[in-house]
Amino acid sequence: MSTPSGKPRSVTPQHLGFIGVGTMGEPMARRLLAAGFAVTVCPHRRTDAVERLVSLGASRAADPAGVAAASDAVVVCVPDAPQVEEVLFAERGIVRGARAGCVVIDTSTISPDASRRFAERLAPHGIAFTDAPVSGGPARAAEGTLTVMVGADPDVYARIEPVLRAFGTPHHVGPVGAGEVVKLTNQLIIAGVMIADAEALSFARKAGLDIDTVRTVLAGATGNNYLLEHWLPRTWFAGTFDGGFALDLLRKDLAAALDTAERMRLPLPLSALAHQLYTAQSAAGDGSRDYSVIATFYERSDRS
Repeated sequence: MSTPSGKPRSVTPQHLGFIGVGTMGEPMARRLLAAGFAVTVCPHRRTDAVERLVSLGASRAADPAGVAAASDAVVVCVPDAPQVEEVLFAERGIVRGARAGCVVIDTSTISPDASRRFAERLAPHGIAFTDAPVSGGPARAAEGTLTVMVGADPDVYARIEPVLRAFGTPHHVGPVGAGEVVKLTNQLIIAGVMIADAEALSFARKAGLDIDTVRTVLAGATGNNYLLEHWLPRTWFAGTFDGGFALDLLRKDLAAALDTAERMRLPLPLSALAHQLYTAQSAAGDGSRDYSVIATFYERSDRS
């Protein structure tokens, strides 16, 4: 559909596909259903989530090509660039079923260079690609309060903004790749802050102080931060590292950021050290646990 000037109308896609209905993807797909969109899903790694979504009104396709054939836009939520490439370009990938004008909304966290390469490969097929990584974790995904960082052509962003609002608050930060830059910036910060929180509180505990008292004081001090106030009470302080954000996923994000920084000839020594610490924790068997499990590194040292 075109305007008199020949430019495509800014029409919000109503038939959406969703591929990658895992820990983050399933609640995000639920938000789309709750917002009234027609949603088509297919198994990627998990079939149980697909069945739950179908029971809520989603349609089921056999593969990404089938999802794309039924959709004006397809949301992808998978772990890393190789999985995005598979979903897009495999024998039964999105590119095999999508019509010209379809938009791929990639909410995965991958390198900006990979996003730009995918956009270039899809363009000859008339398929637009946007990187729209999210931040907030599964709880905020279920609430529809995620922060969405979007790299897209302005006309494409105008079309998909209502879709993204079903997930939370979208921010158009620049062209394709820019969303991933902002997300990796966030990951660099949280990786360092989590270690700083664990290290500092371990210092206070080793000195004989009550951690709850220290936290109460810090709540009104300059050292307070989101992880200390909201994340750690659900994990380390609660005595559990189940669920949350897997340490190995953060390691993957840090590796993507460090690789991007190396190509820009920008040293990131603090983040490189953080990556080493998380890698050591993963080697200890904690890769699938919430990344706050890094606190146990200090707990082991405290007992020695």
